[in-house]
Amino acid sequence: MTRRNFVIGNLTIASAVSAGLPLQSDSSKRIRLAVVGGGFGASFHWHEHPGCTIAAVADLRSDRRERLRNAYRCDNVYSSLEEMLRKERNLDAVAVFTGATSHYRHVDMCMNRGLHVQSACPAVSTLEQAERLKALKERTGLRYMMAESSYYRAPAIYARALVKNGAFGNIFYTESEYYHDRGDLDRLVTNKKSRFFEPDGSKSWRWGQPPMFYPTHALCYTVGVTGERISSVSCLGAPKGGHPWVENNSYNNPYWNESALMETSRGNMVRANVFFLVAGDGERAQWFGDKGTLAMPITGRHGDDWRLRIGGHQKIQIPDYWRNDPMLPQAMRHNSGHGGSAVFLCAEFINALLDGREPAIDVYDSLAMTVPGLVAHQSALRNGERMKVPQFDKPRA
Repeated sequence: MTRRNFVIGNLTIASAVSAGLPLQSDSSKRIRLAVVGGGFGASFHWHEHPGCTIAAVADLRSDRRERLRNAYRCDNVYSSLEEMLRKERNLDAVAVFTGATSHYRHVDMCMNRGLHVQSACPAVSTLEQAERLKALKERTGLRYMMAESSYYRAPAIYARALVKNGAFGNIFYTESEYYHDRGDLDRLVTNKKSRFFEPDGSKSWRWGQPPMFYPTHALCYTVGVTGERISSVSCLGAPKGGHPWVENNSYNNPYWNESALMETSRGNMVRANVFFLVAGDGERAQWFGDKGTLAMPITGRHGDDWRLRIGGHQKIQIPDYWRNDPMLPQAMRHNSGHGGSAVFLCAEFINALLDGREPAIDVYDSLAMTVPGLVAHQSALRNGERMKVPQFDKPRA
């Protein structure tokens, strides 16, 4: 058996190591979880975990409250997070899936009331919030997990197993891309029922959001695979202006698309793209090592055209890890949103709370996936000036 076949053959069963830890606790304890945010937050699977009860749901909008009620079969419904926290006394944790710019504020509210939190990405919207979130976690000792879907996409799971087996050798360069086209621009500014507007007609947080303020789908393919941190960045943006969506926004952002060249803590290179005006959609990464290279297609666009080079080229089949991964309870072993990642994100958070451990994509990884994008946007505004990225890692003992 060649080294190449040995590595590939063992990767098909490496999920328990690369995707997450299996559930260790056989306790009868159940995590009482509240879900806040009935848009994206109504599409997850915590309620399928035998160790979890959806104890309350909340949203400002009545239609989204109804979505949450129906999705999780929970009749304990609140019209705001504030009301829920004021009245509920027996919660263990909250899933915060509100608007991106509200994440830190809502996480702060929950953790200051003694509740563990899983939040949608990005974790924060400013460097000041990054400092505060790190301090909040360390002061309270509570668990925080960002629900970054790229971490549990099959190619990322596979790539982590390659890293663990040493199949790449030294990964000296990674390309990562997140493309989310905004669509018909004229309709964007006239359709008051679109998600770019609030029910009262005001602009939502999505209006003019800098692309690099939402970098985690791209940067997870470095931070969540090799474990490296981004130490410096130079970024450019294009096209500049040309439509009211960017000319009149609260961020003063002129760019639709941003592309960054980054240096990692190991002196390696990362090129990360986040595009909002592009004839395409999806995610993609390529990992280049001195022994092996793995390339994935744009997710959902070109099928399973996975190619691995370790002493030669071959087409490979990425497993559907959700079919039998031991970290997933039996009821959660099914396909789910964002490339099968949704069940993993839910199971990992509940498993971690039951087992009394830190979850994957903890506060330190979450900030490492988020903060470089905030600095990258500042670099773009300075015509690509290379800038250092502050670090928010766990203090050394």
